[in-house]
Amino acid sequence: MSILLFIIILAVMILVHEGGHFIIGKKNGIGVDEFIIGMGPKIFSRVHNGTKYSIRLFPIGGACVFEGYDGEVTDSPKSFINAPVWARFSTVAAGPFMNFVLAFFLSLFVIGSVGYDVPVISGVTEGFPAEEAGLEAGDEILSLNGDHVSLYRDISMYLLFHEGETVNVAYKRDGLVYEAVITPKYSEEDGRFYIGVLGGMRQKGNALSTIRYSFSEVRYWIEITLRSLGRAFKGRISKDDLAGPVGVARVVDNVYEESKPEGPFIVWLNMLQLTILLSADLGVMNLLPFPALDGGRLVFIIIEAVTRRPVDRKIEAGFHFFGMCCLLLLMVFVMFNDFTRQM
Repeated sequence: MSILLFIIILAVMILVHEGGHFIIGKKNGIGVDEFIIGMGPKIFSRVHNGTKYSIRLFPIGGACVFEGYDGEVTDSPKSFINAPVWARFSTVAAGPFMNFVLAFFLSLFVIGSVGYDVPVISGVTEGFPAEEAGLEAGDEILSLNGDHVSLYRDISMYLLFHEGETVNVAYKRDGLVYEAVITPKYSEEDGRFYIGVLGGMRQKGNALSTIRYSFSEVRYWIEITLRSLGRAFKGRISKDDLAGPVGVARVVDNVYEESKPEGPFIVWLNMLQLTILLSADLGVMNLLPFPALDGGRLVFIIIEAVTRRPVDRKIEAGFHFFGMCCLLLLMVFVMFNDFTRQM
């Protein structure tokens, strides 16, 4: 069941991502040579209206191959490189954008079903800074060092990425706003800094609040991804913090096994929550300005828009080929790392 859920989650995210490229590309008059779900050996293909639709064995990727996408100059009016700049930009950006849209609509269902985690303290831990600063159950956390807090998880995220830093906490009690300066305390047991507040209560609202907090949910996972990337670039993440398809499959399995005793509905909600995380992450990662990724292609399109002349097609193709080689090497390394951690 875990394997099936893993395949379904990946297939949905890839289908939505590549479908975004496909739909907007078609709308912009760009020809699609092949629409691919999966990688590796082909297990199904069919040609319809000039486009080959293919399903491949391994559900860990996909592609929407546009006519002329490889930089080959042709006279075809449907060639990708002959399309206007705005058409190419919107076509490339549509894939990551649709991942964010998927995350948002799934958030609507989850939050509409179980509510959102309000940033209200349910209690304080004895002997920790929050108790010493006078915070009490029922206090609503408004901001941390000026950073607005929408969800209770924002507190943990802030402390995680600002380890040990003194925090100016703005909170509301009985309609009045107070401030407290708190220095997090290090927990030897967990290896993390805490201020000692408890929370995580969920609250259901009306349609407008559900929409609002669905945006907050997607924003939260985008921010987590961006902050994690920042730590990676600073060399503060080890290889054991990386996870590829095997690692994600293990996470799906763990979530499924932990949720199963609670019943099918809780399994369903937790799988949706996991898909929200992964879809937002996929959207962000694809927008990175790295060759071969959507973000890398957008960089070249933006350069063309600013300079009003395209970068030499052979140079651009060389950059994307180099980027693809790097990504394939990274994929091999991450998958090997995943396997060795499971052994």
